[in-house]
Amino acid sequence: MSRYSPPAEGDSVVQVLADLTSDVETLFRQETELAKTEMREEATRAGKAAGMFGGAGFAGYLVVIFLSLAGMFALDLVLPLVFAALIVAGAWALIGLVLAAVGRQEMRAVSPTPNQTVETLKEDAKWARHPTS
Repeated sequence: MSRYSPPAEGDSVVQVLADLTSDVETLFRQETELAKTEMREEATRAGKAAGMFGGAGFAGYLVVIFLSLAGMFALDLVLPLVFAALIVAGAWALIGLVLAAVGRQEMRAVSPTPNQTVETLKEDAKWARHPTS
């Protein structure tokens, strides 16, 4: 983006307005591109967090299956197979808790606001009010 330079003595009003329009157009394109980049980055982070929640859901599903099998076998027969099923279910419960915690942490880190764009827009508005400072 070009720096502000006061119009030269020979510049016409039309030329000054054309330069201003060109600068505003360039600024708008740059801000739009920055917003797109920020939103793309945040969408990637949100996708990862959603994957973690998906993994936690699958782990929870397996916990239900293995706990159900363990309960079934425990009621029918008291054998070491029951303990094996409980150990597997406990392992899946632990995996599910870890995935849920990591997914929750990732989701909290996601910011839907393009912060950098907001800051530069504030700076642009400030400059537009006082272009010589």
